[in-house]
Amino acid sequence: MSITLSATLAANEDIERRRRAGERVLHLAFGEAGLPVHPALRDRLVAASGRNGYGPVAGAPELRAAAAGYWNRRGLPTDPGLVLCGPGSKPLLYGLLLAIGGDIVLPKPSWVSYAAQADLVGSHPLLVPPPAGEGGVPDPGKVAEAVRRARAQGRAVGSLLVTLPDNPTGRLATPETIGRLVDVARELDLLIISDEIYRDLLHEPAPAYVSPADLAPERTVITTGLSKSLALGGWRIGVARLPEGAHDLRARMLAVASEIWSAPAAPVQQAAAYAFSEPPELAERVALSRRLHGAVARAVHARFAAIGARTPEPQGGFYLYPDLGHLGLGGSAAVTRRLLEDHGVGVLPGHAFGDDPDAARVRVAVSLLYGETAEQRLAALDASNPVTLPWISAALDQLSDALSGLAEAMPGAARERRPALVPTACHG
Repeated sequence: MSITLSATLAANEDIERRRRAGERVLHLAFGEAGLPVHPALRDRLVAASGRNGYGPVAGAPELRAAAAGYWNRRGLPTDPGLVLCGPGSKPLLYGLLLAIGGDIVLPKPSWVSYAAQADLVGSHPLLVPPPAGEGGVPDPGKVAEAVRRARAQGRAVGSLLVTLPDNPTGRLATPETIGRLVDVARELDLLIISDEIYRDLLHEPAPAYVSPADLAPERTVITTGLSKSLALGGWRIGVARLPEGAHDLRARMLAVASEIWSAPAAPVQQAAAYAFSEPPELAERVALSRRLHGAVARAVHARFAAIGARTPEPQGGFYLYPDLGHLGLGGSAAVTRRLLEDHGVGVLPGHAFGDDPDAARVRVAVSLLYGETAEQRLAALDASNPVTLPWISAALDQLSDALSGLAEAMPGAARERRPALVPTACHG
């Protein structure tokens, strides 16, 4: 088995090394929420810092009850006894793969760790593209074909995974697609894992949101955390909502957790319980974050559209997935290398997300553009039009210059085939 460092973490460390060496690099490669911790959460963590016991493997009762309340408010009645907590949603996803077993269906493209974790547990993922214009959910008709074909070959396919909204595309699957996927899952007896860590960061106006758990609570696991909505990635806390009656799965998950992480950090669980109760000051912070992410993502989208890139408009989170194939500069690795080495812009290649290496699609994260200091980031958070702030405006200009330079490197034949550009309004 070949195990390599996560592409996102590797890119982040490489860009930080370049910056320390004096290079001017625009960091669009790392999906960190890019905002300070809310003071109320810091206070809760400090107040709980004396809690140094391990605690229950499933998580503190206060946190499980708060997470159940979080889902109850979203129309998903939840038994706290079927909520499990872990040191981030990422370990919970890994534990689920171990506990469920068999092969898994993944969207193509999808977050880099899904397929990597499947490889680690000996699962062989089936990569299925989403319907046109959507992201994070494999096309239901193609799922049925792929699963039947795999099972005919003797493979045990037991689950499928969706991301709502998606990383890397920033798109959200439609309710109709979710409905069709649930029908396929029931027909083929597949467990659905729904990664909903970006659910609270849908841009305005928010598209219609349907979780598979709304339609198939008996076969849907939901995972989420606080790393994106409240910028607590470094605190490492996540929660999972298991299906109705899934007591056997719960027992297997607890066995896995007991041997890998024992229990999440006790002080962080107390702060997380407060966060999942959604007090007004934290609800306001999430709303401001959602507005900021959407404004800057739309502004970055306009920069890529201005050079003719096919870029689905982002609907949630802080990602875009532009296709630069019209430039004729090679596949995703070549385009990524040119952007970084020649133009000082760091992005991630689409092939890291399971996409076709020959396609020139790249994942762009906008959330590190909000400022270099806590003061700048808070100013961006509070600004009604953050893209006009000097440091964000300068970053957008740097991106435009880099993309113009990339377009100028287009080979002559590709330049002749290049379509006429349609002006795209910037919604930022």
